[in-house]
Amino acid sequence: MKIKDYVNNICVNAKLSSQEISCLTEGEKNLILLSLVEEINLSRNDIKKSNSKDLDNLKSSNNFNDAFVDRLLINDSRIDSMISSIKEIIQFKDPVGEINSIKEMPSGIKVGKMSMPLGVIAMIYESRPNVTIDASALCIKSGNSIILRGGSESIFTNIVLAECIKNALLKNNRNVNVVQLIDNTDRDIVNELLKQNNYIDIVIPRGGKNLIKLVDDLSSIPVLKHLDGICHVFIDRDADIKKAIKIAVNSKTQRTGVCNAMETLIVDKNIADEFLPLLEKKLKSYNVEIRGCDKTKNILNEINLASETDWSTEYLDSILSIIVVSECSEAINHISKYGSGHTDVIVTENKETAAMFLRNVDSSSVMHNASSRFADGYEYGLGAEIGISTNKLHARGPVGIKGLTNEKFIVIGNGNIR
Repeated sequence: MKIKDYVNNICVNAKLSSQEISCLTEGEKNLILLSLVEEINLSRNDIKKSNSKDLDNLKSSNNFNDAFVDRLLINDSRIDSMISSIKEIIQFKDPVGEINSIKEMPSGIKVGKMSMPLGVIAMIYESRPNVTIDASALCIKSGNSIILRGGSESIFTNIVLAECIKNALLKNNRNVNVVQLIDNTDRDIVNELLKQNNYIDIVIPRGGKNLIKLVDDLSSIPVLKHLDGICHVFIDRDADIKKAIKIAVNSKTQRTGVCNAMETLIVDKNIADEFLPLLEKKLKSYNVEIRGCDKTKNILNEINLASETDWSTEYLDSILSIIVVSECSEAINHISKYGSGHTDVIVTENKETAAMFLRNVDSSSVMHNASSRFADGYEYGLGAEIGISTNKLHARGPVGIKGLTNEKFIVIGNGNIR
């Protein structure tokens, strides 16, 4: 079968199945998810065997690092995490059919909004097989169909996980095309998939910057995405020093290779002389390389000077750029110029300064006296997240089950005419 026909067939089936899943009750959707928990438990050995095959293939290619292997690995602990994630999604209230803020208008009609599924979602992702389960469970609960296109490096694991989902749907006499895995690893399939705007309602890429940019550039379908996680922490002149050290160190070092890790630290000049040497001492124990502006280097003599490109670089590594500014407004301007709209933090005991920062920094998450690492669906009470969006339309920030719905107007009358 030609690639065009192969992709078109999947998309047509997804569109048809989306009409069925959108009409299921909360109880019916939860039964599918409970069956999925059973299937995953029954298939533990098959999941781990297929994952070992993927890991062996990856290691024989010599095109990997420890972080890549870690993202691909599935063991009993991670299978347990998948199951916990599904159980948490089961507990969430069904977002579909919620009616908000009905108002009676002067004409006598009542106008409100009802949440509804987006329809068909295409998920294009790399490495992490757990995305297969998390994304599918979220889509089932929110009444959406999903087309999954994982990376070739995880194909065998994804096939077994997709079989678990298929069996859960069959057990409940539901359309198996609600969740479809593209098991053909030909890269041209992605190009064809991104043309299917008659069938697919939204595309969600998860992976490296190159993948996300490719999808964004090629897609004729709306894309829910974030390209970079250039996250800032601003230490205001009125910051509590101990609190500031703790937040800065955690934001940078707790996990360096994630999108909500701090990449640039901004420090008010009135606190820099006291704060920066203390921070440097802490960061040395984590082997963090510091690159700073001229003012930073005057205080920390041993560091390297930052270049212009450092301010717009997502390191995903034990590297931190530091800039000293004169006041909060200068910090906000720096974030506006170089930030990616992901997550930015202010550390201060001054409520007025905090309010100004929270109001004027235009990012999907803006925080006061908390680590940037809290920018996460679980931490926000959303449960499993399907991705993080820095878009300004539709969903923004960590996207959970509610972000997979939209709203339509409903109008209730009693024979009213205009």
